[in-house]
Amino acid sequence: MTATAAPLVVTYLGANGWLLDFDGLRLLVDPWLSGPLRFGAGDWLLKGELASPQPVPERLDLLLLSQGLPDHTHPPSLALLPPDLPVVASPAAARRARQLGFQRVTALRPGERHRRGELELQATAGAAVPQLENGWLLDHPAGSLYLEPHGFPSADLPNRPLTAIITPVIDVGLPLAGAFVRGRSALPDLLRRFQPGTVLASTTGGDVRFSGLLASWLQVLGSPAEAEALVAAQADGCCFIDPHPGQPYALSGR
Repeated sequence: MTATAAPLVVTYLGANGWLLDFDGLRLLVDPWLSGPLRFGAGDWLLKGELASPQPVPERLDLLLLSQGLPDHTHPPSLALLPPDLPVVASPAAARRARQLGFQRVTALRPGERHRRGELELQATAGAAVPQLENGWLLDHPAGSLYLEPHGFPSADLPNRPLTAIITPVIDVGLPLAGAFVRGRSALPDLLRRFQPGTVLASTTGGDVRFSGLLASWLQVLGSPAEAEALVAAQADGCCFIDPHPGQPYALSGR
């Protein structure tokens, strides 16, 4: 996609959360803005806490949810949003959004599309956690973007240049269970497939602190520095950003 005068501006909110601004069309993605992160088994198993809560972004046009798990549909954060805010979500996330009171919810399965003004959203197959969840291909005159929070790109993604990809860049797993975040493993394929102008690291940033039994067992492979070196070696002209939460980044088109 060619560059335009109105850029795509992205702001990282920590963990899986992003604010995407396509020439004034503003999407909030998988927000965890404030309050602890709890899974069903209780704090003894795994609990997450944000070092720095984020304010609710202003002038939102759409809420985009990729998974139904609490780190993507975080109830205390979603409670801060107006219930009439339009939502586009994976089927599991759509069910959760409706339970939380959102009134205008569109569920998309992989391969399905939805338009919001000049923005086209296409759901792609993502991680099975345990049900199959979504990645997203987003196209707008201001820029094009792929995001998937676990590093599980679908094999049938098209080969095409994009303005940016938002992806984890490390692998995170548990003994015997294997990796449930495969950013380090997926990055070379994403670079070949999309020839992105920018790679933005996601999912494991924002100074999140985890406690509980599972936190002590987590195994991590890779680092942002390693990912930056890979991008420099394999993607000519591509910029790597390990984003600072709350800082907007204007991206040039491609």
